[in-house]
Amino acid sequence: MYHSTVNNSFDSDINPNDINWDIIEIKEGKFHILFNKQSFVADVLNVDYSEKTFTIIINQHSYVISLKDKFDLLAKQLGFAEKVVKVVNDVKAPMSGVVIDIIVNVGDEIIKGDSVLILEAMKMENIIKAERDAVVKSIFIKKGTAVDKNQILVEFE
Repeated sequence: MYHSTVNNSFDSDINPNDINWDIIEIKEGKFHILFNKQSFVADVLNVDYSEKTFTIIINQHSYVISLKDKFDLLAKQLGFAEKVVKVVNDVKAPMSGVVIDIIVNVGDEIIKGDSVLILEAMKMENIIKAERDAVVKSIFIKKGTAVDKNQILVEFE
């Protein structure tokens, strides 16, 4: 039994054996899925193995999926799941793309969830948001800059 959270909007328990789908990896990070007689292409945009989260895009919709197995759920239930919070000191490109707008300036005070920049990837505009309250220390890119996945774009104090 796995516990999943999709887009932080709902939680559900899913047994992988109950899912009737065919999935084939087309190339690294791209999958073809047959589910309920419908065909989908899923692109994996980001994987965080330590948090067991995956950011995928299907039909131009982005989803963040968090998978937890029975051991993760038991650890949480027993209170062992609490861990040291790591401080995010920068914004990295979640995928390769082109910066189409920078919303912040050096010295700006931002709060968690504020928009930092807009990155165009796969013909979609992706608003990149701050993961914590911070002050913008440095901006390493300019509007129109092509960036690689995991490239540091903005640094916080």
